[in-house]
Amino acid sequence: MTKSEAAPEGESERVELLGANRSFYESLEKFDITAMKALWYQGEGVRCIHPGWEAIDGYEAIIESWDQVFRNTGWMRVTPTDVSTWRLGELGLVYCAENITAKHDDEVGVAVTMATNVFRQTEEGWRMILHHASPAPVEVTQPFNGTLQ
Repeated sequence: MTKSEAAPEGESERVELLGANRSFYESLEKFDITAMKALWYQGEGVRCIHPGWEAIDGYEAIIESWDQVFRNTGWMRVTPTDVSTWRLGELGLVYCAENITAKHDDEVGVAVTMATNVFRQTEEGWRMILHHASPAPVEVTQPFNGTLQ
């Protein structure tokens, strides 16, 4: 960004926050455990809640959980949509829907989760302190006729 294209005050922090969020999803899709390790804050208070899992507390346990996800998934594509941000002091919150397509064994599945990603601003940049993803409600597009397929 050149000086003539300088972002309004506060906008550059939002751009950086969205960049950290993008890095999170890139490391997830690439199964890049090194990038995932670098993204997470290595202090107290970090937590990760994968859809359908118990809450995981602590940096080492969180990284192990991502390693487990990476080892047990053939491939994954995650597209965040409906992304919004909120800044509260040194914390940056990103809310989004995660549109997930993933391969496990010989099956490809599609899911939508609602995620809250919380980052803490540090001297090294934004570091994740919370990832919480829960299954999104299912929207029925036609009335149920009583027949299961």
